[in-house]
Amino acid sequence: MCIPGCGGTGKSQLIRALTKYFFITKRTQMMRKLAPTGIAAAEIDGMTIHSFLGEQRNSGKARTIKPGDSKIEKEWSLVEYLLIDEISMVGLTLLAKLNRIISAAKHADPQVPFGGINVIFFGDYLQYRPVYDAPLHTDFSLSPKTKSSKGLSEKQIQQRVARSLILQINCVVTLTQQMRTQDPRYLQLLERLRHGQCTYDDYELLLTRVVGQPSVGSLCDTPWNKAPILVFRNEVRTQLNHKAAIHKAAQLGCTPMVCVAQDTCNGKPIEDQMLIKKTFRIIR
Repeated sequence: MCIPGCGGTGKSQLIRALTKYFFITKRTQMMRKLAPTGIAAAEIDGMTIHSFLGEQRNSGKARTIKPGDSKIEKEWSLVEYLLIDEISMVGLTLLAKLNRIISAAKHADPQVPFGGINVIFFGDYLQYRPVYDAPLHTDFSLSPKTKSSKGLSEKQIQQRVARSLILQINCVVTLTQQMRTQDPRYLQLLERLRHGQCTYDDYELLLTRVVGQPSVGSLCDTPWNKAPILVFRNEVRTQLNHKAAIHKAAQLGCTPMVCVAQDTCNGKPIEDQMLIKKTFRIIR
């Protein structure tokens, strides 16, 4: 099953609702939640696909399952549902690895997708692509014709296996109602932005939200004091967070406390004078 939808249509909320349902019905052991990145996994209280596979991104060391691997078999013995979020960042190679390991863990016929587990994909194909991998929507029929599988590498074969799994999805429910944004002008802007069809009017509308424009007052005033701020550099973000913390402390009549971390590498403190200088500049 696949549940696509652009940002703000409730995909994460649906995952939380499903999680709550399994909790209320006391069947949490029957469901697993995976995502391609740490942030995405944290959002759904799941784990990354790479963590499950027991490998690091681009490590080249695949996890192998041997008969009698009690740990992995125990982890998946009761699992019947698998939720995978942010499918745009999941590649065919990664999906093939996941399918292979789950099938082995469930002692299932390799011809049975994901060992017979019900898989639900969430995400938006128009968002970020996978890193060093082919997207799930890759159409191999458009690739140069290969006379036989002998001309394909193992990676290419596995990608085609994963693509065949995607083509077996038999149910698609598209989320279309925007829950995060209600302003009709911004709804239209976001829709054009997704398809790369923005207009000059869209550009001018976005300019009204740029700090420094007459339309944007003090960031200390409502509604700007609660608005998310997008910046290009981490240093700018750090400065903004610092000023916000100082302002909040003044409002509450509290004295802010700064704790400077001492990072280490191989057990030795990192003595980066430039970093220390910047840190204390922020504190002052």
